[in-house]
Amino acid sequence: MSKQKIYENIKKYRFEFRHLTVLFAVLVIFQLFLSFIQKTSLKNFLFETQKWYQRYAAENMANLTATSLELLIENIDVNKTHDSIEKQKIIQSFNIIFSQQLLQQNVEDICLVVVQNDSAYSIDDGVTLFDYLVNRKLQTNYVTHHKYAEQKFLKIKNQILMNEEIKSFLVGKNTFHIFVPFIPKGEFQGVLYIKKTPDFSNMTNEVVASYDEATIIYLSLIVLGLLAMYYISSYTVKERDAYQQKLLEENEKHITEQIMHDKESLFTKRIYHTHHKAEKIMGFIKEDLRIISESNLEEIKERVKKYSNFISRVIYDMKWYDPPLQTIRNQLFKTNINETIKFLVNHIFLRISSHTEIFSFKLDLDENIPEVHINEFVVWEILEPLIQNSIDHAGIEKIIISISTKFDKESNKTVIKISDNGKGIEKELLNADVNGIKKLFYENITSRPAENQNAGYGCYIAYEIGVKRCGWVIDAFNNEVGCTFEISIQNN
Repeated sequence: MSKQKIYENIKKYRFEFRHLTVLFAVLVIFQLFLSFIQKTSLKNFLFETQKWYQRYAAENMANLTATSLELLIENIDVNKTHDSIEKQKIIQSFNIIFSQQLLQQNVEDICLVVVQNDSAYSIDDGVTLFDYLVNRKLQTNYVTHHKYAEQKFLKIKNQILMNEEIKSFLVGKNTFHIFVPFIPKGEFQGVLYIKKTPDFSNMTNEVVASYDEATIIYLSLIVLGLLAMYYISSYTVKERDAYQQKLLEENEKHITEQIMHDKESLFTKRIYHTHHKAEKIMGFIKEDLRIISESNLEEIKERVKKYSNFISRVIYDMKWYDPPLQTIRNQLFKTNINETIKFLVNHIFLRISSHTEIFSFKLDLDENIPEVHINEFVVWEILEPLIQNSIDHAGIEKIIISISTKFDKESNKTVIKISDNGKGIEKELLNADVNGIKKLFYENITSRPAENQNAGYGCYIAYEIGVKRCGWVIDAFNNEVGCTFEISIQNN
């Protein structure tokens, strides 16, 4: 089987391979970590056990040696020994005891430490020990060779006299210094000192090596088990993956069709929602053309030009479901918001003669507001639905719509407020979702009767264009009388 074919077979079951690989890695890492912890714990246990046993064995050997010397001294009377042969046998016995301990593995030093004139002297041969037992003192020119034992004994002398217990000290990792009270015939003479360095490293290494072998075998079994799982699961899930792939393809196709259907439906509703605006503007154009004269030619020409540009924008919106951003926001656009508001009020809303008695406008426009880099007719599309909403939903006979603009120089922010004296917005529509969007700005949300299927798009369109495409902040809230739409523009 070629490498390419093996790669393709593995690629078919990428999820299972990843899953088992992660499982394998987790188990191996966990086992290695566990093995490290157990190995460390085992070493610590062996070390502590060895240290205890080494101390015990060293103290036991030193105690037996001291006991042998004491028994030997108690069974002979050195003061009554005048025969040179007998004396030589006793000295030889002492030497044997000293030398035999040095022959023991790991015993580095042995001596008998005695006190004379508040000084400590060490004895490590039979002749010196025999003379000391006979004369109870050492020669004045006697030279000692075990300085550590003598100095340490002087420090712990009082403790040994008081407790008559074996004292042992660990220096480094393995070296023990043992001091055993030497009390022949019930009389304290000093201590027997032994320096021993037991070595159990071979045994420790064997135990650790055995543990490492067991760990390797255990990890090998895990790897083999995971490989077997992968081999079995690859064949088990092959058919399932094929059916899942077909199901995903069908589901993707269905979702794509549903999205396209929803887009077409939404696009159709938006076109239907805006077509009456184009019809109304066309009526204004026809009316202006009928009343055109030499005296009002420039005024009507300018007004018809704006009307025509708005119709072009409406048609453009009908062509594009999601128009390019540069056709909305661009440094080339320099729109005066005050002029746009005045044109909407005077040449759109107040031109409807049948409604001029129902509503009226109050304008409070700050002449210091800066221009915005937004297409004028995009601003028109944002403001017009909000003003129309105040007219349609005021719910009273005489509607007063107040429009104000204000520029805050410190924060470089422009605020537009559209207020009315109507009955206000239903509280339910002012509830915000988790994203902070109030229900009023949802698509197809309206307080009109349910049979009006083309309602509920004005505030939604204004919010979509103003917030998501222009970067403005649009909010709505109720006043003591009526409601207010507030638009905040952060100028660049």
